[in-house]
Order: sequence, then C-alpha cells, then structure tokens
Amino acid sequence: MRLTSKGRYAVRAMLDLTFHSNGNPVRLQEISTRQSISLHYLEQLFRKLRTGKVVKSVRGPGGGYVLARSQDEISVKDVLDCVGENINPARDILGIPSSGIEIMKDESGNEINAIVDTKEFNLTKSYFENLGTIMQDYLATTTLGDLARKSAGISATASSEATSASKESLIRQNIGEMNQ
Repeated sequence: MRLTSKGRYAVRAMLDLTFHSNGNPVRLQEISTRQSISLHYLEQLFRKLRTGKVVKSVRGPGGGYVLARSQDEISVKDVLDCVGENINPARDILGIPSSGIEIMKDESGNEINAIVDTKEFNLTKSYFENLGTIMQDYLATTTLGDLARKSAGISATASSEATSASKESLIRQNIGEMNQ
C-alpha cells in the first residue's frame, strides 16, 4: 500500500492547473516551474490524464491544458486511476506461502496446500480489503474543487501548526474508529 510519486505529482499538477487556469490553457512548462516537477515527467502524466479525459489539450499559440470537466466533477480517484496508480492494500494478498517455506509435495510431485487458507489469513485479507474500500471511497468523494476550496482557508503557518499540533486531516475531520 503505497502512493508513488506518480500519483502525488499528478494530483499536484492537477491542483496547479485548477488554481491557475481560470478557463484559460496552462502550459506544462509553467506547472513544471511552479511545482518543481520535470517537464518530461509532466508530459508523460498529462498524456495519461488526457487519455483518461480529465484534461483537454489546446493547440497553438496560448495553448496548454485545461480541465475537461468542472473541478467538482474530477475526484482524486479519477486522477490516480488515469495515471495507473493502484493503492489498494489488499491487491497482493493471494495466500501464497512466503519465500523460505518448503511446500509439501505428494508422491507425484504435486504441491499440497500451496495456498494459505487459515482463519488468520482470511481475517487479515478481509480487513485489508475493507481498508481498500474505505480508501477508494475517500478518494472518490474528494474532488479537486473540495481541495481548492479548502486551500482558500489554509495559510502556510496554519498548515504547519495543524500537522504538528494534531494529526487531523486538513481536508476532512478525523474519521474516528471504524468497525468492520
């Protein structure tokens, strides 16, 4: 379960586009300069974002990129999906024994119980599948517009104080205890 730089950079670039567009195209060079992200890397990301229909390209003088839909219709999940980011914590839980474990074989050489199927494994798998569902719902219900509106009320000092004083999210209140 890891959000890579690809996903983080894509969300940052989309927020930059949201803040600086005002209906006009924004050049990738400008985003690159403001966000300190390689222009070549941004070109790769925006190719995927354009294919995913979250941005449109405008050709010619004064060209660049604009949002393909309203900022309230583009979720963080949409952006992450476009660039191929998969942060599902249960995606690798297959029940295959870890390396270093000798798998028993029958007389003909066939593996016996090559899949782990214990109550502990099933409980763990179910837990992380539920966590994945919660994460996907959170990403799907947070839009670029939500983040843009939230940024209007956050100053740099308030942001650093909030992260050091309490571990609350600046976007949403703490979810609290979740039971399965």
